[in-house]
Amino acid sequence: MTLPVAPEPRQSYHHGNLRQALIDAALALLEEGGVEALSVRSAAQRAGVSPGAPFRHFASRTALLTALAEEATSQLRQRVEAAVQDAAHAAPLARFTSLGQAYLGWACEHPAQFRVVSDRRLIDFDGSERLQADNEAIRQLMGRLLTDGVAPGIDVRLAQLTARALAYGLARMACDGHLDEWTPSGPGGGEAMSAALSFFVQLLEGGPSAG
Repeated sequence: MTLPVAPEPRQSYHHGNLRQALIDAALALLEEGGVEALSVRSAAQRAGVSPGAPFRHFASRTALLTALAEEATSQLRQRVEAAVQDAAHAAPLARFTSLGQAYLGWACEHPAQFRVVSDRRLIDFDGSERLQADNEAIRQLMGRLLTDGVAPGIDVRLAQLTARALAYGLARMACDGHLDEWTPSGPGGGEAMSAALSFFVQLLEGGPSAG
């Protein structure tokens, strides 16, 4: 007599942790095929659950992407805060440089997550207290370092805007494959981004006449 073979238990997620399993599945799909490949149902399929199971956690694709962005932004915040802490005894603009390098390094290591975090059309930023808190913490840290470090006569608010635009622009150029076009005979990739960041800091140190 042949005994019936018991079905193998699902290994995609642990009981009670479906929400995290769906976020992990969404991240895998995002990295494999971009935002276009991601839906709540495709995440359910990747996690090994029924198509209707995710909707108790994520009512829409936007909700799922927002949760993914929350995790990504939290990781980014930890990365930049750790970099600044490691340079605790350095001058303010040196610490700012460490922050910028950490931001750019994270974006280049996680391009798919960076695209989601940076494109607010994909997520419900205004509805996420966690996203707003982490984003504001990074912004405030950058602002303090610039306030303490820039040369007299420089508008700190304008410096913050320019710093944000520089870091965001460099990260997008790297993630979208445009950076090498602007450095055909010079350093590529991370070296080019570090050089641009250092150049900006030198302008901040020298005041308006340096520009």
